Amino acid sequence: MGKLIKNHWARLIVLTAAIYQIAAALEGFFWPKIFWDFLTTNLDPAVKPFPALQIINLLLGILILSWEWPLPLFEFAKTAMHRSIEARLAVYPLASLSALLLYQATNPGIYYLIGVGVYFWAYSEGEVVCPEPWELPRRNRPGKV
Repeated sequence: MGKLIKNHWARLIVLTAAIYQIAAALEGFFWPKIFWDFLTTNLDPAVKPFPALQIINLLLGILILSWEWPLPLFEFAKTAMHRSIEARLAVYPLASLSALLLYQATNPGIYYLIGVGVYFWAYSEGEVVCPEPWELPRRNRPGKV
């Protein structure tokens, strides 16, 4: 059996969270609700009358979906931003925070936190994200022809 490539696993978790976040943001336009409204109503202006939190979640979901599954049309996959696990570790907790505020998007917020944990595990073991999505990292084998 081979080794688990943790950044591929984290990518799948974060892709799931991004798709779920987009769907939750669209649902939030029709049924606006803050998750924490049972504690306070001070956050209600973030969702109604102007849907600021829904728009933020929709934009973050689209951004992260295009980050994790880059289309070859835009050539984003070969950039340093796409290969950076550090940038993911900085952006995904913010996406998780915005998702956890919206009632419909609490599950993607939890998925983002799990994805951040797996990305951190991959980063701490020295994994790299390959320039081509879903490509396996090349190993240099000294002494082998």
